[in-house]
Amino acid sequence: MIKLSVLDQSPVSEGSTPAEALAQTVILAREAERLGYSRFWVAEHHFSPGLAGSSPEVLTAHLAAVTSSIRIGSGGILLPHYSAYKVAENFRVLEALHPGRIDLGIGRAAGGGAMAVRALQEYGKAGPGNFPLQIKDLIAYLNEGADPHHRFAGLQAMPTGGSSPEIWLLASSKDSALLAAGLGTGLAFARFINASGGEEAMEVYRSHFCPSPLSLRPKGMVAVFAACAETTEEADRLASSMDLSAVLLDKTHVSAPTPSAQRALSYPYTPYEKQIVRENREVMLVGSPEELRNQLHDICERYGCEEVMIGSVMHRFSDKLKSYQLIAEACGLTPRVPAS
Repeated sequence: MIKLSVLDQSPVSEGSTPAEALAQTVILAREAERLGYSRFWVAEHHFSPGLAGSSPEVLTAHLAAVTSSIRIGSGGILLPHYSAYKVAENFRVLEALHPGRIDLGIGRAAGGGAMAVRALQEYGKAGPGNFPLQIKDLIAYLNEGADPHHRFAGLQAMPTGGSSPEIWLLASSKDSALLAAGLGTGLAFARFINASGGEEAMEVYRSHFCPSPLSLRPKGMVAVFAACAETTEEADRLASSMDLSAVLLDKTHVSAPTPSAQRALSYPYTPYEKQIVRENREVMLVGSPEELRNQLHDICERYGCEEVMIGSVMHRFSDKLKSYQLIAEACGLTPRVPAS
């Protein structure tokens, strides 16, 4: 059976506040657990008025504390901004508090505009060329410690324990797939960013995978944006909010609060903006529960993966909750019984 998980960026809706967006993320995590989703990941974005999730490690700690069985993690920590050792310490603490439930998804994107990036790296810049070394250091610190030939020989992240966070590398290209394969980590391909090349990247990952203490076999996941409703027409209407969000992002290069479907449907799109909408729909799954089930199974077959992570951005939180509920029911997820 297909495994489904949730990616939430804590999107802020027009007329709402960032605090409300974070509160909704908490509600969604609890509901995802009840519905039988496997994981719940939160993202990292900086100086983005439309996305409230700027600190995934802090949000992960809270979400793990208010849930009991679903895996919680980052999708992802943008490692070039940070010390690999400090990231390892953060997630070692999380793993000690919630053994066997913490995922550490790692990315290399900027996650914000130039000014935010300069502020994040004000006292030191790792640089994208150092990313593979950072990942190797992170893995060492999280596990047995740096080897005797390392510049910090013997250094290990505390507290140590019987289990380690599950490590996933986020990718939107073949290069990251090769890196994940060589290191033996899981691979999460961001189809919502790049709808082309994912099948090839996943095949490269599987064919070049090197078994490691992290995983003896390839673990592939595809992340998609989706909108599901009782009917195809209603799903299409709800997805129009993401269409307009894509147009506004192209204009300003800064994420804005999610507009309502009513505003999106009455927006006077130019021919150029209509093309943006068409391209946006290429990276989305939109439809009725049966249509979403078929699309998700098709994704798994084409990418050769066992798990799909679903992100959903809608103006009304009730519509977003309903979308996840309908998908869970259509795909036959087994609801969890709340802990007594």
